[in-house]
Amino acid sequence: MLAIPTTSAVDDASALYSKINWRLLPFLLVCYLFAYLDRVNVGFAKLQMQSELGFSDAAYGVGAGIFFLGYVLFELPSNLLLPKVGARKTFSRILVLWGITSACMLFVRDVPMFYAMRFLLGIFEAGFAPGMIYYLSCWYGPQRMARAIAIVFIAGPLGGIVGGPVSAWLMTALAGTAGLSGWQWMFLVEGLPCVLLGILALRFVPNRPAEATWLTDHEKRLLEAELAVPGVHKHSFLAVAKDVRVYVLALAYFCIIATIYAISFWLPTMIKAQGVNDTVQLGWYSALPYVAAAFGMYVMGRRSDRVGERRYHSAVPAVTGGLLLAASTLADGNLVLSLILLTLATMAFWMAYTVFWAMPAEYIKGPAAAGGIALINTIGLSGGFWGPAIIGWAKTATGNLHLGVLVMASLPVIAALIILANKLPARR
Repeated sequence: MLAIPTTSAVDDASALYSKINWRLLPFLLVCYLFAYLDRVNVGFAKLQMQSELGFSDAAYGVGAGIFFLGYVLFELPSNLLLPKVGARKTFSRILVLWGITSACMLFVRDVPMFYAMRFLLGIFEAGFAPGMIYYLSCWYGPQRMARAIAIVFIAGPLGGIVGGPVSAWLMTALAGTAGLSGWQWMFLVEGLPCVLLGILALRFVPNRPAEATWLTDHEKRLLEAELAVPGVHKHSFLAVAKDVRVYVLALAYFCIIATIYAISFWLPTMIKAQGVNDTVQLGWYSALPYVAAAFGMYVMGRRSDRVGERRYHSAVPAVTGGLLLAASTLADGNLVLSLILLTLATMAFWMAYTVFWAMPAEYIKGPAAAGGIALINTIGLSGGFWGPAIIGWAKTATGNLHLGVLVMASLPVIAALIILANKLPARR
């Protein structure tokens, strides 16, 4: 017979996770906010540095996306080492190195150097996002995982909300100070806080629940019971690497992430194409889609956990976002309509992204989960290169963004079909 949790046990679990939520999630959210910001703030830097340094749209698109080539090359080794090295040292190393590299973007003077710095940024940030997913799986069971992911990864949209106005302000207010351009100050000011966060990670990130000094022995036993899901077996990384479903999930993720980062890197340019030329105004307009995305991520993650369903909660927003993004190409010259369509599309893509990550986190268990999640992210995240690059090539070839945007709009639809066709075995 199944044991029915008593009211006391439920209350104890709620109190335990309230403590865990406040101890872990705010710090991880802030770290990922800067991770996302340092990936995409080049989209605002483009508004000044492209003309100052003489970059073409194609060169910018490749440079924006080349970050992901460095990332995918070093992500798998980083995550395979994570269970051995520990989350504390891994996260600290990643934060410090990427913060220094991001700040050093101010020294970029030509296209090869632009490519090199973006590539290095990807290398040093490699493993951070999948590492956090694995880390969260060590603390949260299936009934709570999507909400935890949503809270931490809401930092992506928050990066867009904060990053737009702040980046625009830095670029205008500090332009010319100490002989530096506005875009140079932006990279410096937004990069250096990551170094501080890396130092703080050594203090605030316990490697695993057993090392959390702020949990009592009773709470540790309760957490262990919460994570012990009947019928779930642990995987070896070799078994994960041979599992066709892992590669199918990676393909779906490729399609989602290519579109998300295409929008992230080109959103200021898309809005500028509607006749908005003031940099500060562009910053505020660029924040709107991410406000909606932050709201949508939390609502969809919470609903997915409540009903215990993943595939449709990821696939339906993906299809919806693709259709809305395609429709945005018809809104040329209409700023309000264009913003509405881009806002709803961005929200839908981030909703699909959030619930997607609950699927591999539930399917792959044990120490191999770090490598398995990294394998999916490594393959899929290469879409972060192709998405921005395709739009850049299309704009250089045609003179507008339409063809590239339409290609990007088709990818989430493909992702949805893959997700719906890929029925992962129930392991609860």
